Amino acid sequence: MSVPANLKYTKDHEWVSIDGDIATVGITHFAQKELGDIVYVEVETLDQTLDKDEVFGTVEAVKTVSDLFLPLAGEIIEFNDDLESNPESVNTDPYGAGWMIKVKIANPAEIDSLLSSESYKELIGA
Repeated sequence: MSVPANLKYTKDHEWVSIDGDIATVGITHFAQKELGDIVYVEVETLDQTLDKDEVFGTVEAVKTVSDLFLPLAGEIIEFNDDLESNPESVNTDPYGAGWMIKVKIANPAEIDSLLSSESYKELIGA
């Protein structure tokens, strides 16, 4: 199970890549595996400012629909438009082409509340 050491994680199975005051967010390899084949990703919060842990969208798989939770407060500044025509990239490349949103971080102190790769591995029993 892939858990890149250079990323941060949430207990809700989102991954976060930090570059200055911008966070790129997606779901983890573990999450996509649990969900199964992803058929649709919906994010209607583009250009909105949300609090940490608020729902920023949903991911629909063959088996279920699951909410996506914002790992850090901020403004959602970009959605990965490629997911509209290729939602399966969340399954095939969750840490690359399957990224979902970019967020302008409102409170950098919240980064400290995210899990390290080691802590996330413990959470999922990897």
